[in-house]
Amino acid sequence: MPDGEPPVRASFEITTEREPSATLLAGFSEFGLAGLTAVDYLADHLGLEETGHVTADQLPAITPFENGRPRHHTRLFSRPDLDVTILLGELFVPAWAADSFGRSIIDWTEENGVEEIAVLSGVPVPHGPEEHRVFYIATDDYRDSRLADADVPGMGRGFLDGVNATLVGQGIDSPLGVGVYVTPVHAQAPDVEAALRLIATVDKVYDLDVDTGPLEAFAEEVRGYYEELSARLQAASEEDLAPDKMFM
Repeated sequence: MPDGEPPVRASFEITTEREPSATLLAGFSEFGLAGLTAVDYLADHLGLEETGHVTADQLPAITPFENGRPRHHTRLFSRPDLDVTILLGELFVPAWAADSFGRSIIDWTEENGVEEIAVLSGVPVPHGPEEHRVFYIATDDYRDSRLADADVPGMGRGFLDGVNATLVGQGIDSPLGVGVYVTPVHAQAPDVEAALRLIATVDKVYDLDVDTGPLEAFAEEVRGYYEELSARLQAASEEDLAPDKMFM
């Protein structure tokens, strides 16, 4: 294989210690890190336990660590009395591996009885202050079950790519409901205001009873780590990064 050329296909393996909930909330390593910050905060402040992880083959990996202890880059969190499982992905998945990653998640949900996926995501689009809010892109079944009475507008026009595109595309013609909550993000990482908007939205949709008061302190605590993670994203080539393209 010539230098600099990506492998034909990356593979991912999901290992769990506990059966997941019917709902999967996911946040990935993307520009602004708003979705990742949001699910990290939710896992921490809802008192969830790590119940699984994802490993990647044929993909440049990172191994995060804290206080000298390493951890998996992509982890699952849940709690017996809460019908939500969180997927927290710190690994940047380049465009050429996004479809494989998305399909691995879809296959796992089918095998484990997951009924819906909600992705929290920030998009780097030009916007004014009046557009500092959360929008959705969702399959019909997800919209009917979760958004019929929610004060969340649909994204006007555009298209998804990467992992989000695979998840939504597979959900269109399957029983799996898929919704992507998106909000404009700025370059700073983490974009705390964007993460707060995402948390407030899913808190209302899923009635999670989350106290968002400590978010600023939480973000400050992890800011150095997220800045390093953001720098890795910035260093990725434009071809690999391929951010979601949307029009608002």
